[in-house]
Amino acid sequence: MCLAIPGKIMSINDELDDLFRIGKVSFDGIIKEINLVMVPEAVIGDYVMVHVGSAISVVDEEEARETMDVLRQLDEMCDLEIEEDAD
Repeated sequence: MCLAIPGKIMSINDELDDLFRIGKVSFDGIIKEINLVMVPEAVIGDYVMVHVGSAISVVDEEEARETMDVLRQLDEMCDLEIEEDAD
């Protein structure tokens, strides 16, 4: 099963050109570097759906919060916490 996690873009760090960008995205306080190449319209403060290290779409804040609530209820956020400890 494929699962995308919503996160908020906190900063855009590396821009090789107008298309290739890496940003820091917060997943309920857990910060990860995410490839933003598939969402060229995304800006700091936007919420994006992230799958396997890449943002795949921009979503509104309400949809992001609802998705995070469901993931917390399903106890699916533990994988992010484990990955963070490895960084």
